[in-house]
Amino acid sequence: MSPNGSDRSPRRPMRRKLLQALTAGLVLATATGCTYKDFPRLGMPTPVTEEAPRILSLWQGSWAAALATGVLVWGLILWSAFFHRRSRTKVEIPPQTRYNMPLEALYTVVPIIIVSVLFYFTARDESKLLELSPKPAHTINVVGYQWSWGFNYIEDVPGSTGDAKTDENLAAIPQRFKDDFPANAGGVYEVGTPGERNPQTNNPGPTLWLPKGEKVRFVLTSRDVIHSFWVVPFLMKQDVIPGHTNSFEVTPNQEGTFLGKCAELCGVDHSRMLFNVKVVSPERYQKHLEELAKAGQTGYVPAGIEQTTHEKNRETKTT
Repeated sequence: MSPNGSDRSPRRPMRRKLLQALTAGLVLATATGCTYKDFPRLGMPTPVTEEAPRILSLWQGSWAAALATGVLVWGLILWSAFFHRRSRTKVEIPPQTRYNMPLEALYTVVPIIIVSVLFYFTARDESKLLELSPKPAHTINVVGYQWSWGFNYIEDVPGSTGDAKTDENLAAIPQRFKDDFPANAGGVYEVGTPGERNPQTNNPGPTLWLPKGEKVRFVLTSRDVIHSFWVVPFLMKQDVIPGHTNSFEVTPNQEGTFLGKCAELCGVDHSRMLFNVKVVSPERYQKHLEELAKAGQTGYVPAGIEQTTHEKNRETKTT
């Protein structure tokens, strides 16, 4: 206690620490590498597909809803702390309220409304993002395996003979996907290793080539355990599951080389399951496929584990 009998002195160090903490928080918030152009994306990378802005919009909307809720809750907490403190009211024990039905109904109904709104927008956007077109321009079978990636380009490439619809290496892919395969698609492939590097960027992993401005369907299969196919600026990822085939479509709209990785802990060398995505013009894409054919990489690598009986039964009921 201070000489004049008050107890104000112990509060000063606390106020000083609070001021220091607020200052440190302000420095951390403003001293990052983000520019004002990056701030609206709230940590998301720049989208490079036609579908990615939908994901970015959902992300921004979720943050806006969370911030509005946070401001309300923080405001009520601060209002209670400052305007109902004992030193201000001089009341030792405030009136005790056991039940307040309107208030209890309010804090039950409001969270239900918030969750329902978030669920609606999430379900709406998820359905749109996973919607498959009748005949995509390109189909690529992405094969995950410990510890890298393989890419089956299901295309009718000069110099490659065969048919993807009957190829034994693609037996793991369900018939509903094969119905959309192009006719006489002999195809070409790329098989990666963890030690492989992109010649332009020196980034580790194999390189998946995509054509700019044309829709690509990814058919995801695994040879061993669960992986996850994540191209960072696509703003979405999907699991690669043995015995279960996932798929989604994107339309790249920006040329360049982008990073991809496995986003599912799949074993001891999970961190080495990296790859690159190179988006080029449609003409350069076709030339690359022909280069793979000339290099002898024709046909397809094994797609992985065939669907389980449960999955086959499920698809029979839903198709």
